[in-house]
Amino acid sequence: MSYDSPPPAPRRFGRSNLTVAVAALVPTALASWLVWQAMSGPEDGEPPKVMPVPSQSAAGSSAAPPTSATPKTSGPATPSAAVSPSGTKADNRDDKPAGTGPLAGRVVVVDPGHNPGNFQHTREINKLVDIGTNRKECDTTGTSTNAGYTEAAFTLDVSRKLRALLQRQGATVKLVQNGDRPFGPCVDERARIGNEAKADAAVSVHADGSAVGNRGFHVILPALVKGGASDTTKIVGPSRELGERIAGNFVRATGSMPSNYVGGGTGLDVRKDLGGLNLTTVPKVFIECGNMRDPNDVALLTSESWRQKAAQGIADGIISYLKE
Repeated sequence: MSYDSPPPAPRRFGRSNLTVAVAALVPTALASWLVWQAMSGPEDGEPPKVMPVPSQSAAGSSAAPPTSATPKTSGPATPSAAVSPSGTKADNRDDKPAGTGPLAGRVVVVDPGHNPGNFQHTREINKLVDIGTNRKECDTTGTSTNAGYTEAAFTLDVSRKLRALLQRQGATVKLVQNGDRPFGPCVDERARIGNEAKADAAVSVHADGSAVGNRGFHVILPALVKGGASDTTKIVGPSRELGERIAGNFVRATGSMPSNYVGGGTGLDVRKDLGGLNLTTVPKVFIECGNMRDPNDVALLTSESWRQKAAQGIADGIISYLKE
């Protein structure tokens, strides 16, 4: 996910000490929990401008972006050999029986941002859909690294790893998409899938497409929105709790710091312009795991071992939230 306009102005905190910055990931109410634990673009964001690309591999494959896929903050991405999310055929199953662990009976919806096939279906994903407060694009292509590793490939890999970790804890996990559709789904359907599953928690996995030098992760929380089909009144509080738990555990698992360009050092950002959050009736957050346009973050995002740590951090946050 990348921004075509500056994100909302973050709250600023007058502390600079590194230890305090980590503890300040969440409000004071959870600061002691973070110390004890750790020591502790998005789909319908403004889309990058893209042009249709020639037919490539079958829909659902991890297609590299076209040379005209231009995130707002840098030049065109240069395609390289397609980088597919890791996993075998068995990874594509959503019907594995839940275990008998501490999350038995709990339902988690994991939403891998974008879709590898979106680059080949720009007309379809540019269709406007109702996000409650207004109308926005069905979906976007997402961003990529300069070498052509797509956000869609990244989100699928992390989401599959996250699903496996949660299933081991006994949770029933549903992926919103698994590279098994030609494009999308649209943002309103992504929200509807979580709602119809009556998920105890839902997480949309992303990576950002910001300027070089902008580093770190941030968790996007739903704002209080009430209008049209949107009413987040009941899920704003639980979603913030979920987001705070994920942020604290993400630091602990990955060693990554909160974003230096969004969230005022807290790793948390509240937005009211995302259909995936406006339309949810279950606790839901987005996580931007890093910036695919910064070489230092790219070194992490393209690392198989780091992606496993990212999945672990998200899983630990969800587990902590659901066990309370």
